[in-house]
Amino acid sequence: MKLPGSVRLLFASVVLPLVAVPPSFAWGREGHMMVNRLAAQSLPADLPAFMRTRQAIAEIEYLGPEPDRWRSRAEPELNAEQAPDHYIDLELADLIGPLPRRRYDYIAALYAYAASHPTMAADLRPEHVGFQPYITEEVWQRLKSAMRDYREAMAQGGNKNPDIQPIEAKILFYAGWLGHYVGDGSQPLHVTVNYNGWAAKDNPDGYTTAHDIHWKFEGVYVAANIKAPDVQPLLAPPHPIDDEWTDYLAYLRHTATLTERVYQLDKQHGFDGAGTPEAKQFTEERLAAGASMLRDMIVAAWVQSADPVPQSHTD
Repeated sequence: MKLPGSVRLLFASVVLPLVAVPPSFAWGREGHMMVNRLAAQSLPADLPAFMRTRQAIAEIEYLGPEPDRWRSRAEPELNAEQAPDHYIDLELADLIGPLPRRRYDYIAALYAYAASHPTMAADLRPEHVGFQPYITEEVWQRLKSAMRDYREAMAQGGNKNPDIQPIEAKILFYAGWLGHYVGDGSQPLHVTVNYNGWAAKDNPDGYTTAHDIHWKFEGVYVAANIKAPDVQPLLAPPHPIDDEWTDYLAYLRHTATLTERVYQLDKQHGFDGAGTPEAKQFTEERLAAGASMLRDMIVAAWVQSADPVPQSHTD
C-alpha cells in the first residue's frame, strides 16, 4: 500500500493530491503464482536438474506471493519497510536523471533533488517514489551468489557434499522471491503515479479517478478470468540477458507505456465481471511478459554465476 501524499510533477502537468487507498498487491495470489509457475516450467535443460523437478516448480510457484505475506498489520515495521519495494513511480524517479544502480545512491539523489525543489520534498521521499528495480536487482544478485555456491559445492563432492541440499533450498527461495518483483514489474499500475485512479490533472480521456481500479484489475479480474494454460502460449522465446540492470529497466519502461491502456480498458468495462476479450488478451500478455522475464533472469543468474569473482584491490 502506498503512503498517502500529494504528487506534483515538475514537468508536463500538475498532479492531483493522492489519498490513502486499500493495499495493492500486484496480480494477487493467483497471478503471482501463475507467473512463477510458468517461468519455472519453462527453464531450459542446461540449468541444474533439481530446479526443474515437480517439487521445485511447486515451491517456486508457492513463493510467488511471499512478499505480500509480509504486508500484514501484525508486523507493521516489516510492512512499512518493504511495501515500497513493490513499485516505482517512474515519472518522479526520472526527475533525478538516469537511475543509479545502487539503492543508497538513488536515495541520496532523490533527497538532493528535493533539497533544490523544496515544494516537492514530501513527494520525493524515497518511500513514496518506490524501490522496485532496486529490490529486484538485490534479490537477483542473491540468487546469482547462491548459484555460485552451488557450482563450488558440486565441484567439491557433488551431490555427496553435505552443503548441496541447503544451497538448493536457498536457490529455490531466491528464485521464488525474485519472481514476485519481476511479476510486479509487468503490471503497469506499479510503475506510475497513476497507480490507483488517474492522478494527473491532465486526464486524457476522462479516466477513472476512483481508488479501486488497481485491485479490480490485478486481483479480482485475474482470479476470476485468467488461467495458466491461456497464458503459457504467450511466453516470449528465451532472450539472453547481458546486463540485468539495463534489461530490467527497459522491461519496466515498456510496462509503463501500457499504463494508459489499462485505463482505456477499464473505461470500456474490460475488467468488470467476465470483462471483454481485449482485456483478457491484454492481461494474459502482461502475465506472460512477467513469466518470460523471470525465466530469462533466472537463466542469466545461472550463466553469470560461472564468472570469476573480481579480485579486491588494496593499496
